[in-house]
Amino acid sequence: MTKYEWRKSEKELYLPKNKPMKIDVKAMNYITIKGHGDPNESAFKERVEALYAASYTIRMLPKKGVVPDGYFEYTVYPLEGEWTTSQRDDEPLDKSLFEYRIMIRQPHFVTPTLFEELKPRFAEKIPHHLLEDLQFETIQEGLSVQMLHVGPFDTEPASFEKMEAYCVENDWSRQSKDHKEIYLSDPRKTAPEKMKTVLRFKITV
Repeated sequence: MTKYEWRKSEKELYLPKNKPMKIDVKAMNYITIKGHGDPNESAFKERVEALYAASYTIRMLPKKGVVPDGYFEYTVYPLEGEWTTSQRDDEPLDKSLFEYRIMIRQPHFVTPTLFEELKPRFAEKIPHHLLEDLQFETIQEGLSVQMLHVGPFDTEPASFEKMEAYCVENDWSRQSKDHKEIYLSDPRKTAPEKMKTVLRFKITV
């Protein structure tokens, strides 16, 4: 059986062009965890590691002799994050005020019941205080504008300006300053100027 590759099968969601486009994002299942503060701090890194530990535990179940109903070979989905902040636009950026919900999408065979059944396996790799914060959620973003941002995270405002101008051209409204990021590059292995991140925010048309 051919392994399911999200990069090949879901290009509109995960590999858009580096110019704004409208998209209707349907409901999908995720393992999520919330946090706050600077993403460069250790608390963020620990939450990312917990998400990957849970996701790879599910991915590798057949090697442990467990094959859930509907299981198929697949590539683990990329890390995503929803971001918001309480500070005003006219204030200098203070990353310590960031609030986030980071997540990794799960294949459709992963259900709330399976998630709960697997928690003892997750506990072998994830500290208790983080395991308690992991959630299984169905999230529907709906109508949104997105684009591929190439470059370091700190230059994202330039891409958001293009996305907002695209909304103005089409008489759409950005719902809030909250936004989604999908991380296609590993910052540990990729030069900042080559980093690829999908940026997305919800709109009202």
